[in-house]
Amino acid sequence: MSKISVRVEKSGRILIPVAVRRQLGLKEGKSDLLLEIEGGSVSASTRLQAVRKAQKWAARFAKPGRFMSEELIEDRRKEAAREARK
Repeated sequence: MSKISVRVEKSGRILIPVAVRRQLGLKEGKSDLLLEIEGGSVSASTRLQAVRKAQKWAARFAKPGRFMSEELIEDRRKEAAREARK
């Protein structure tokens, strides 16, 4: 992990140095960063990084050979059947 110092401009903008933009694959006018504020700290990630992090988190709950979406659909069908019996 590396740390850099950047200055917050009067408008609230910060400049991300070119070396960091290249390392993260950020493209001018095309890349979005997601900022996460936690415990007084700010971290930035690309959308792709955020998606991969979410996928890694969700994978902990997955069962081999089964999709979480299938489990959700199955749960909803069971719930609908219970509601229909009432």
